[in-house]
Amino acid sequence: MAFSVKDLSNLIDMAAKTSSNEFLQLTQICIQLLAKESRQVGNLRITGRLVEVPPVGEAIIVGDIHGDLESLTHILENSSFIEKANGGEDILLIFLGDYGDRGFYSPEVYYIVLKLKELFPQRVVLMRGNHEGPDDLLASPHDLPFHLNRKFGEKGSEVYLKLRELFNNLYNAVLIDERYILLHGGAPSQASKADDLAYAHEKHPRERHLEEILWSDPWEGIKGTYASPRGAGRLFGEDVTDRLLKMLAVKALIRGHEPSEEGFKTNHNGKVLTIFSRRGPPYHNDYGAYLYLDMSLKVEEPNQLLQSIRRF
Repeated sequence: MAFSVKDLSNLIDMAAKTSSNEFLQLTQICIQLLAKESRQVGNLRITGRLVEVPPVGEAIIVGDIHGDLESLTHILENSSFIEKANGGEDILLIFLGDYGDRGFYSPEVYYIVLKLKELFPQRVVLMRGNHEGPDDLLASPHDLPFHLNRKFGEKGSEVYLKLRELFNNLYNAVLIDERYILLHGGAPSQASKADDLAYAHEKHPRERHLEEILWSDPWEGIKGTYASPRGAGRLFGEDVTDRLLKMLAVKALIRGHEPSEEGFKTNHNGKVLTIFSRRGPPYHNDYGAYLYLDMSLKVEEPNQLLQSIRRF
């Protein structure tokens, strides 16, 4: 199916009108796509649930959306992703997780994200956020089932179960070689090798890598980790960030997870960049943001990332 940027409004219209059966079918297609992704997929190298990306081409990196259709629409329009992907340009669209919950249009956001994955399977990377966590780490309030029931009626629970199956196939992390590590929440403080990120889901809950990847937050002025007020994950200091970056031979950690008044914030002397891609209630940020990266640019200082922020 050929798609161009002028069709974005049609995609939004399809999301508004989708039936439960169409949504279920689309979700199943994406589950199968993700389950089959291994070793080499286009330019991507895949180990477990870790995607390794060569430092070429461009990448659009999207933080938490939380059912905000307006913000997602703006990002897709402003970045021209569909147009560029259709034109065969070397571009990736990477989501950091937290697609639904806390937003009225959660079902529509899921539909659009999954449709993009179906249309451009080698150009769309779907990561797992804490709102797509395993059963023992579900975020609260978790109102996705309510929104699905509102949209699909008695079939809402079936759609929800299918999405839960999808969650188990989403990626734990994305590594842009020699550049960046992308996680939803934070640095797994006890990781000693890349495989600890790749197979964190298999080691959960025996080891806490996945919990920290999905739930942790950077904190200033501490060493090591402290208990998090979230009730899951840890607060981690700059030494934990430095250890992870050195282990993976990258310059900065890019993550979502935390609402930020300006749509982004930095920690640990710029080595941690938080991107939050939605605006408005129940959050209190006036701006959202996403990243538009030229991955071929060498990174001398992590603060170079600030030039790639697109705030709206």
